[in-house]
Amino acid sequence: MSISKIKPGPLLANINSPADLKKLSTDQLNDVCFELRDYIIDIVSVHGGHFGASLGVVELTVALHYVLNTPEDRLVWDVGHQAYGHKILTGRRDNFYTNRKYGGLSGFPKRSESEYDTFGVGHSSTSISAALGMNIARKMMGDDRKVVAVIGDGSMTGGIAFEAMNNAGAMNNDITVILNDNNISIDPNVGALKEYLADITTSQTFNKIRDEVYDMLGHFNKAGDKMRKVASKMEAALTSALTPGGLFRALGFKYYGPVDGHNVKGLVRHLEDLKRIPGPKLLHVVTVKGKGFAPAEKDQVKWHAQGSPFDKITGKSLSVAKTGPSIPKYQDVFADAVIELAKQDDRVVAVTPAMPSGTGLLKMMKEMPDRCFDVGIAEQHAVTFAAGMAAEGKIPFAGIYSTFLQRGYDQVVHDVAIQKLPVVFCMDRAGLVGADGPTHHGLYDIPFMRCLPNMVICAPMNEQELRDMLYTATCYTDRSFGIRYPRGSATGMKVRPGFMEMELGKGECVRKGDRVAVLTYGAIGNHVIEACSILNDEEISIGHYNMRFVKPLDTKLIDSIAASYDFIITLEDGVKQGGFGSAIAEYLAETSHRVRMRIMGVPDRLVEHGTQKELYREVGIDAQGVVENVREALKLLDEETAIPSIAAKPIS
Repeated sequence: MSISKIKPGPLLANINSPADLKKLSTDQLNDVCFELRDYIIDIVSVHGGHFGASLGVVELTVALHYVLNTPEDRLVWDVGHQAYGHKILTGRRDNFYTNRKYGGLSGFPKRSESEYDTFGVGHSSTSISAALGMNIARKMMGDDRKVVAVIGDGSMTGGIAFEAMNNAGAMNNDITVILNDNNISIDPNVGALKEYLADITTSQTFNKIRDEVYDMLGHFNKAGDKMRKVASKMEAALTSALTPGGLFRALGFKYYGPVDGHNVKGLVRHLEDLKRIPGPKLLHVVTVKGKGFAPAEKDQVKWHAQGSPFDKITGKSLSVAKTGPSIPKYQDVFADAVIELAKQDDRVVAVTPAMPSGTGLLKMMKEMPDRCFDVGIAEQHAVTFAAGMAAEGKIPFAGIYSTFLQRGYDQVVHDVAIQKLPVVFCMDRAGLVGADGPTHHGLYDIPFMRCLPNMVICAPMNEQELRDMLYTATCYTDRSFGIRYPRGSATGMKVRPGFMEMELGKGECVRKGDRVAVLTYGAIGNHVIEACSILNDEEISIGHYNMRFVKPLDTKLIDSIAASYDFIITLEDGVKQGGFGSAIAEYLAETSHRVRMRIMGVPDRLVEHGTQKELYREVGIDAQGVVENVREALKLLDEETAIPSIAAKPIS
């Protein structure tokens, strides 16, 4: 289906802002929800994107914009996977097909994109903190308009959510939290809180009984009011015992629900009621992730997001199957290696904060459930949990996206590095990740990891090196390892069986050349191999060195390179400041070498979303960028050689 054939339904076609939505009657809202859900399916089936979460909150999204006076009333989404309907209703319907595409709409709420996107969100569990801050700031300015935070039950497992609720409850602030309970974030939620929220059958029965009893008591004459007061006290006790409300009441919130998240008229009624209730309050809404699309309802993990076209009826992929052997993703190489290591070394365990499928560790959880742990969306806890196991003699492999490790950095410093514990940080999605954009690019791990003591920091150029680095990490118990690798497919090389210990801080010469040497760190080094074939046609031969380690550095190899070449170029898939190139420059600054140098990496600015190939080209770290930098280096060297020396004039 082409974009020209994707048309919104008759009601949705006339909704260009929430003001247009408010012109409709509540009886028309069900039709709006049907059209909105259908439009999301149409767009994503052709252009890809996050899927299940937005389908699950269609009714909630319509109800919120119908009741609230957005954007004056602030609506704060958590994570943003669920905000597609929100974007379509707030003036971005006609260009929504550009979602997550290079130069198009962001896949997440983004303040610079729309006044309706009140807070940028890419990581989870931040909505309540942000909403509370907004509400307090508005109160200070005498503004009493509403602030509502929408948070999923998966995001509620993050510690910052409870820190915010504890603070909001203590301040008795007029904030509304809507808990979207679908019992799944990306992978199925884990932990006691999940079980607490998932047990809603009794809660629904309780709500029905409560309403019927309350109505019945009103029919008694004078005794009716007294009996209702007694019933209210009994209700408080019963709700603590029979519903999830006790937890939130303990934090100072008034609790309402659970309610049906797919009854749009009911949601409108509940939201209207909540507007009149002062103080912190939480509405517990029960939804189905992927609602309205049968394949997504059946397999919610698979349909969290889709990157390729599919049939909107059957869900069957419309992509042309690739011929030949499939190339594994780095995450799968990692997971397979850890399983293999665990089978031969009973010290090996694995930990991930709510990303077993994304990191590949879902395989290990199924095969070795007593050795692999999903701790929920709780990166800080994941790091210290791993540190605790390491303190008792285990070697934990912490599979975590580079961007999410940022959230556990304090624990990396205090609980791991300072204590010299052998936690192995396996940093997936390191570098530019593509369509998820700046909140998910893993650009900062090299600087923030290499500055820590008792750390070995390395990056493989291919799957063989990744396997050997993982094994090497098990050979040391007095330090931690940080191993970074990119999103996507590996090289497809044939790996040898077993593992081989790597010498710490040892790089390799990939090829020798003349005048210019390119030093690379990680899989981005494969771009140099491509660049060399282009330069060979111009009869330019460059040296290429795969350094493998940024800490410790192979200083002997660097000395040899500096003595043999006139110009050094470093290449990394990360920020220039404090990264791999900076490490090389720092070392050279303390030596007598006077070699020219240039650092290739991501510049000091936000890089937006697009495909990895598009983003590599934008910042100039693809093969063509290497070619251009080599040409410029040779031009500078030639210009310097051409400058005649000026003899000193004699003193008269």
